[in-house]
Amino acid sequence: MKILVVGGGGREHAITWRLAQDAAKHELFCAPGNAGTAALATNLKIGAEDVMGVVAWSLAEKPDLVVVGPEAPLVKGLVDELAKIGVTAFGPVAAGARMEGSKRFAKEIMDAAGVPTGKAETFTDAAKAKAALPTYGLPVVIKADGLAAGKGVIVAETREQAEAAIDDMLVGNVFGAAGAEVLLEEFLHGEECSILALVDGENAVLLPSSQDHKRAFDGDKGPNTGGMGAYSPAPVVTADKLPLVKETIILPVVRELKKRGIIYRGILYAGLMVNDENSIPHGPLAKSGSTINVVEFNARFGDPETEAVLPRLGGDFATALLHAATGCLKDEDIVVKDDCAATVIIASGGYPGVYMKGKEITGLADNPALVFHCGTKQEGDKVLTSGGRVLSVTGLGANLREAVDKAYAGVDKIAFEKAFHRTDIAHRAFERG
Repeated sequence: MKILVVGGGGREHAITWRLAQDAAKHELFCAPGNAGTAALATNLKIGAEDVMGVVAWSLAEKPDLVVVGPEAPLVKGLVDELAKIGVTAFGPVAAGARMEGSKRFAKEIMDAAGVPTGKAETFTDAAKAKAALPTYGLPVVIKADGLAAGKGVIVAETREQAEAAIDDMLVGNVFGAAGAEVLLEEFLHGEECSILALVDGENAVLLPSSQDHKRAFDGDKGPNTGGMGAYSPAPVVTADKLPLVKETIILPVVRELKKRGIIYRGILYAGLMVNDENSIPHGPLAKSGSTINVVEFNARFGDPETEAVLPRLGGDFATALLHAATGCLKDEDIVVKDDCAATVIIASGGYPGVYMKGKEITGLADNPALVFHCGTKQEGDKVLTSGGRVLSVTGLGANLREAVDKAYAGVDKIAFEKAFHRTDIAHRAFERG
């Protein structure tokens, strides 16, 4: 197949890499791609959010499939525009991408579908939002309604922090239009994990579970980031929980969207909070007695979860994506291997704040791990840093300890000025014993 992958981060490198593992030898393109995808595909000088640029290329080149990585082009309607010219795309239409593009909309869908989630209210007035705070207790979650590059969620430990977050969004306009509405949301206790589901408008097939590490530093300290590592599978998602996730969370959302005339095809990513015998009981405000509650939905592959999940898939990945995009997905389209995976992000010093770019990276050749490029660029024969999260290093093993050790062996080979990474990826799994 002739396939275009839209995006230029670690997720898109992992998608491109996995497509390149298929028995069929696909003709692969990336828009814009990065220094890593350049070894597998033809990089195009088209930005991921350049909807009409992607459409123009697709009209001229007629790809068999376009795989959209990031959320922004989905929310902008890239899949809709490709459909107008008869090009098949993997990813939801703009109306479906509102599951990520509007947290208020996602809560409305969850409520209508009976999906377990925490209590939440939406406000456009700062004074009214502050007045409602006592009904939520502490900590409380403050969320910008729209896309805010992963920075629009504040977990406030005190009333003062909560009021400051509300003022920043509704008065200070720190997130622009994305923060014109804010959600006050119940803080759910437990252990967080991610489930990525392939959806074809009617049916869903769940990919292996994973767990992200959002905080910048060891021990889950420091500011939230786009993710500092992940591992798969997540032990908190036991085998008996997967059918529960599918039947009480994923499929009810798909059906509710269909009721509203939205045929959802692509990835439906459920960020979940799981309670079991090894985790903290629910907070008093939880609206259901479920042991699994939805924290949020995303409309695309997660990052860095994708870098841990896709290496665990066998079979023909392109066929699975095509079947989801065309409404004929089958359970057998997804083949899960028995091994485990662990992914460690190497970031630029200062991330997620101000960081430097243009630093030469060494140790990429003959690395013992899989190395996915997140924020890199090629200059001559050198690979330079170009983002906050620079590389995603994935180890595979027969068990999680082996996978983690292989990932860190790969990390140890890589160097660039001011590089840093967490040293405790998968610590929750090891603490469980």
